[in-house]
Amino acid sequence: MRYPKLTCAAALLALLQVAGSCELNETLDGQLTEDQIPRGDPAALLQGVYNSQRDPIQGCVSVFALEEVSTDARIMPTRGPDWDDNGKWRALFNHTWDPSNERVRETYTQLNGIIYASTDLLRFAPNPQQQAEARFLRAWASYLVLDLYDQVLYREPGETLSKLARVRKGTEALNFIIGEITAVQKDLPDAPVSRATKDAARVLLMKCYLNKGVYANRAAPTFAAADMNQVITLADELIISGKYSFTANFFDNFAPNNGAIGRENIFTQANSNGNAGPTRDFWKFVSHYNMRPVDGYNGPATTAAFYDLFESTDKRRGVAYDVTGGPANPGRRINVGFLAGQQYNLTNDAPLESRRAGTPLIFTKEVSLLETGNDLEVKGIRPLKYPVDYPNEVKGGGCDNDHVTFRLADVLLMKAEAILRGGTGTSAGTYGATPVAIVNAVRTHPSRGASALGSLSLDELLNERGRELYGESWRRQDMIRFGKFLQARPDKPQSAPKYLIYPIPQTQVDVNSNITQNPGY
Repeated sequence: MRYPKLTCAAALLALLQVAGSCELNETLDGQLTEDQIPRGDPAALLQGVYNSQRDPIQGCVSVFALEEVSTDARIMPTRGPDWDDNGKWRALFNHTWDPSNERVRETYTQLNGIIYASTDLLRFAPNPQQQAEARFLRAWASYLVLDLYDQVLYREPGETLSKLARVRKGTEALNFIIGEITAVQKDLPDAPVSRATKDAARVLLMKCYLNKGVYANRAAPTFAAADMNQVITLADELIISGKYSFTANFFDNFAPNNGAIGRENIFTQANSNGNAGPTRDFWKFVSHYNMRPVDGYNGPATTAAFYDLFESTDKRRGVAYDVTGGPANPGRRINVGFLAGQQYNLTNDAPLESRRAGTPLIFTKEVSLLETGNDLEVKGIRPLKYPVDYPNEVKGGGCDNDHVTFRLADVLLMKAEAILRGGTGTSAGTYGATPVAIVNAVRTHPSRGASALGSLSLDELLNERGRELYGESWRRQDMIRFGKFLQARPDKPQSAPKYLIYPIPQTQVDVNSNITQNPGY
């Protein structure tokens, strides 16, 4: 299956610079060499670092693929001749990847490219805020590399590329990340949410402390009360600020104008048509070929078990969502959330048909990794969290949906988990002081409309994080922290412990003697 890949000069430069010396003679798009890139303007270089996040963090093929396709929330079936892609998606879902897997390799290179670009900026005398933003973005990319691969490459600013990058692993890497965020937080801006801010730093620190025991021992993590209390304190700072609140509609946080109406969002990547990352992948990948004007790729789905986590009344499972300039949707058909059952033309409400068989386009819960029958186009319910930016989609590309990384609901659920794991409960804001009260504050808000829980176990909290945060690249991390990632599920057997960490791409191991391959690979 072919899908579009958006790139920018900054991202390509970062990709060039991260690798070992064998790659230093490569050119950008076959034309531009490293010494031809304009240098020395910290503001321009900083914007380049922000832009270099787009390909790895937006879209569906890099961080998202490793964090979601490897879980119960996302399945990428091969549909006859479509979506085979040399088995790379099946390998992610089945936990059979190896150091040569394309998605494993490219994601590692892209993320380390952000680390290099943000480090290199520091040698051009940025002002305190620019330096703080660059170091935060480096810490953020380092955190993702740590979470996925456990080994984070680093160089000092201005260090020659002929010197091999060194490596921080596990707890050492996490301590460096925590130290960096703490050191620069005071110099970060307060706004906007599309930049590295003090509040974005707070949420990233929450992630660090909540997962501290995981990065020390992924197979059997422990959770120190002191770390959990750090999570709670940071959450309370965000809650007490009063800057973030639930929106009237859950999907406002992901809409084309979410920069204006997404009041839960704490850290995003700004997009606009003509200046956007691949966030439109979120609807292109899952939509059917006949769902115009999207003209999708008819690929990924969710598993039946994950879909069944939702109550029928839970609005997070799907609603009819109006987008300015979009189709009228006269039948008020669900067009965001999970697309299940008969699908319709949203302009005239005519039932859609499959392309090959000409039968009703009815998305079913049942789906397998290999689909070969006449019904292969309809197998699997389609998860769609970002409302389609129809006006820009008609123009053929780009979108105005800002990509969401951190938001209020995640903060509240992390606080509830920290209390459940031994932290001291607090009553900041109006959300309650107990884990079940905090979770119910999220669930029962009119924008969600789910019923209140009578009690809360760790298993139910994992389920709630799945319901709230599906499609936001946290599912693998959550399943590892809750001890569920390796378990067998339909189409996937029990996994070996080595799959708690991805391998370092063999191309990197071969050129850098400071890297040792992760155990088991």
